[in-house]
Amino acid sequence: MKFMKLGSRPDTFYTTEAVRSISSEVSSDLIIQVKGSRYLLHKFPLLSKCSRLQKLCSESPESSQHQIIQLPDFPGGVEAFELCAKFCYGITITLSAYNIVSTRCAAEYLQMTEDVEKGNLIYKIEVFFNSCILNGWRDSIVTLQSTKAYALWSEELEITSRCIEAIASKVLTHPSKVSLSHSYSRRGTRDDVSSCNGGGGGESQRHRTTSKGWWAEDLAELDIDLYWRTMIAIKSGGKIPTNLIGDALKIYAARWLPNIPRNGFVHNKHGDSESDSDSESASEVNSKHRLLLESIVSLLPAEKGAVSCSFLLKLVKAANLLNASSSSKMELAKRVALQLDEATVSDLLIPSGSYLNGTRYDVDIVMTILEQFLLQGQSPPTSPPRSKFGFERRRSRSAENIDFEFQESRRSSSASHGSKLKVAKLVDGYLQEIAREVNLSLSKFIVISESIPDFARIDHDDLYRAIDIYLKAHPDLNKSERKRLCRILDCKKLSMEACMHAAQNELLPLRVVVQVLFFEQARAAMAGGKVAELPSNIKALLASHGIDPSKPPPPLSTTTTIAGDDQWSVSGLKSPRSKISTLRMKLAEDDGLDENYINPDGTARSSRLKNTICALPSRPKRIFSKLWSASRTPSEKN
Repeated sequence: MKFMKLGSRPDTFYTTEAVRSISSEVSSDLIIQVKGSRYLLHKFPLLSKCSRLQKLCSESPESSQHQIIQLPDFPGGVEAFELCAKFCYGITITLSAYNIVSTRCAAEYLQMTEDVEKGNLIYKIEVFFNSCILNGWRDSIVTLQSTKAYALWSEELEITSRCIEAIASKVLTHPSKVSLSHSYSRRGTRDDVSSCNGGGGGESQRHRTTSKGWWAEDLAELDIDLYWRTMIAIKSGGKIPTNLIGDALKIYAARWLPNIPRNGFVHNKHGDSESDSDSESASEVNSKHRLLLESIVSLLPAEKGAVSCSFLLKLVKAANLLNASSSSKMELAKRVALQLDEATVSDLLIPSGSYLNGTRYDVDIVMTILEQFLLQGQSPPTSPPRSKFGFERRRSRSAENIDFEFQESRRSSSASHGSKLKVAKLVDGYLQEIAREVNLSLSKFIVISESIPDFARIDHDDLYRAIDIYLKAHPDLNKSERKRLCRILDCKKLSMEACMHAAQNELLPLRVVVQVLFFEQARAAMAGGKVAELPSNIKALLASHGIDPSKPPPPLSTTTTIAGDDQWSVSGLKSPRSKISTLRMKLAEDDGLDENYINPDGTARSSRLKNTICALPSRPKRIFSKLWSASRTPSEKN
């Protein structure tokens, strides 16, 4: 780091009875009070360099021995005032990135300008600041961070803006051309220190070659306001790849955002006995984190793939728990939708923000993400309204263009066929997880299930698992609700293993079990190769359900891993007889299943279904044998 020494006299300040004085043969004639501290000093060295003290002394009455000056709002406090006072006495002082902001503000307050005396403190600080501080990487960051304590003064003196411009220019420059000193945060074990007296001094030693994102960890130490402005300046340069911007945001979020629990609610750690002060403190912390999150969202690059889908969903979880604005949540949902095929089931398990939802996971935000995923490729309005974030502060031209760029990215990134297949698999796995939620409504489960296009589900085994888990977790569903739930299941797309499980699943409606059994037997007959050609009535029945009688269905497989309690068990399926027994038991329970539904001929549908099931022999394959036998000609029979 750079430093500058001014003055040559030794330090002769001392303290007596809480009063700071300077050793001198001349009696003091000036008392200056700075924020509760008192200084016994001399008018001549101070007034010769401080225009403000000249004015205050001329306006205040003189006492018999000392004239008293009050400086209650002095910037930088007693430390900065003492540095200025020592400069007036010619005592050696040392300036560096750590104290240059407070000293510069104090000198401005005292009006230590060139009009009062040539080579005054303000001039020397400005030379050091421009020639040394702004040329060093670490010095610039330390100085920028220290402006937070003197925000108004730093803005008026343009210290903040100059530091931001210097940092941004270094990020946009090749690291080999930047004076790094040692990087600010973590890479060095000790600092390089070099003199810059009189505004000169050599460059600090350049260190080993750094990666393209060498600046990200250092900037992560900045507070969110300064970080936001610095990142806007960097993005406005247009030279940094969007993936590096995304990496920098990820580092910053990991540094400042609170840890997000994997599941469950955010509990009040102080319990019900929390005091009002603790409650206000927690609320203030949440507000700070909320502002931080929304600022990160506003900085996200518009390009797809600039940040990972996993990181975006972590931001969604944080937004949920911090009660971020709805506009920020929607912005994140749109960005997640662009890369939803990269997500995992655990990524989608977003903790609910409160107990009001009744479930551990927020299903509504996932439904919004799926909706946005299916809207990809559709043209947005000609003049879309500007997105309204939870805060509208300091939007640069680059930030204002983000909404338009994101819409263009969305229009040109319609979800591919392969991504829809992946998302279908993802959704079925997600359904298996949330199906265990006792308070998950049937309508939401069905809406999520039906959000996937039919062609995207190659098989329905995972969907069947989810339905089976939901039925087990919700035993109070009535018959109508179970039928409604199972309408989303396509029995033709179930594998043999799934069919065997469904055929004896007592939780399924009777009609579903009959349909599963029928297609299983039809598939088994076709795969056996014993029949050259199916009868016309069987062909018509299969064709009505979308099955090509000339082609046996391909084997269907599943890859989703589920809990042991929800694994299918087919050990009880020793013979087809057990399936018929299960059907007959279910028929006795469902005797009045469809009494309110009457066929055109006046007979109840349940009666026809009952007669069909009761007519099933102990070996179901005989049904098809009889049908085939009846359709053969006498010559074929012989």
